[in-house]
Amino acid sequence: MNLAVIVVAVFFAGMGIAALVKPAFIWAPFGVAPTTPAARNEVRAVYGGFGLALAALLFVADSQSAGFRDGVLVAVAVALAGMAVGRLLGALVEPRPLLGWPGIFFLIETALAVLLLIAR
Repeated sequence: MNLAVIVVAVFFAGMGIAALVKPAFIWAPFGVAPTTPAARNEVRAVYGGFGLALAALLFVADSQSAGFRDGVLVAVAVALAGMAVGRLLGALVEPRPLLGWPGIFFLIETALAVLLLIAR
């Protein structure tokens, strides 16, 4: 398995596990607390289930045909790039949005997207 793919899969698995076990951990760096069952369910679904699904897909894709593998890597890279672009667009309407954790996550998302595209 390609090291770049492993790194991205582990990132998504870690995010997924953290969101399922402790939803507040995921939103805490942004000053948000999921204080209702519905909010915690949303964190578990979007960050937990999605993260684990992408991690599993990346691990499975690496053992599949080159076409399938490349398709998965591009799709996940585009998803990560979309997150990063969303942060940049947010920077157009919010003051100082990329300082602190948002900026760190922007860099991580960008780096992981590039890693996957290089790994193809």
